[in-house]
Amino acid sequence: MAESTKTALITGGSKGIGYGVAVVLIKEGIRVAITSRSQKSADEAATELNKIKEGFAIGIESDVRSLESQQNAVKVVLEKWGQLDYVVANAGVGHFASIYELTPEQWQETIDINLTGVFYSAKASLDALKETKGYFINISSLAGTNFFPDGTAYNASKFGLVGFSQAMMMDVRKDGIKVTTIMPGSVATEFANHQPSEKDAWKIQPEDIGQMVSDLIKMPARTLPSKVEVRPAVPGK
Repeated sequence: MAESTKTALITGGSKGIGYGVAVVLIKEGIRVAITSRSQKSADEAATELNKIKEGFAIGIESDVRSLESQQNAVKVVLEKWGQLDYVVANAGVGHFASIYELTPEQWQETIDINLTGVFYSAKASLDALKETKGYFINISSLAGTNFFPDGTAYNASKFGLVGFSQAMMMDVRKDGIKVTTIMPGSVATEFANHQPSEKDAWKIQPEDIGQMVSDLIKMPARTLPSKVEVRPAVPGK
């Protein structure tokens, strides 16, 4: 595929789903900035991504809990590449405990990262996306419609994110900006301190979500899949 001038910003892109999305987009010829709360982690991931196509990845230290930090990440992308076409709001955290055991700190961190963090990512990037008629893709979860025990914080953040995303989509599509919410089920990542192994072969793989992002941005301009649920084709045993 011919190289394009398109650029993407992926929050939480140093591992897991965010990294898988970055791999696919770079293979498609799209330049990618990945963020992490650790500059070291961001740089290490960008180094690996640049082995796919040299100069196509940069790492940015950024915390979605800070609007200023998100604004700086967008500024870095614009200074580096001159435009921003795609934002993948992927950064997330999971604290799973009964309401009896869930701490106020765990609740606040979950809401701050999974919900408020996406709001900050949107506020920081919408002006740039308006210039390119760009795309804002939220990585939510099937937990945004399916509640479960020990999920008070996580369910609240993801139910809220689905509602936020759909309302945001209605606000910005008049400006030519697309918004899609991807709601994955089980994905083989390090999320919630899990260590992926061969036992996770039945799960969605991070690059599967990357392929979905790639497919979405290739949709005809007139067509918008506003919410996509995705789950393993065969459940684990």
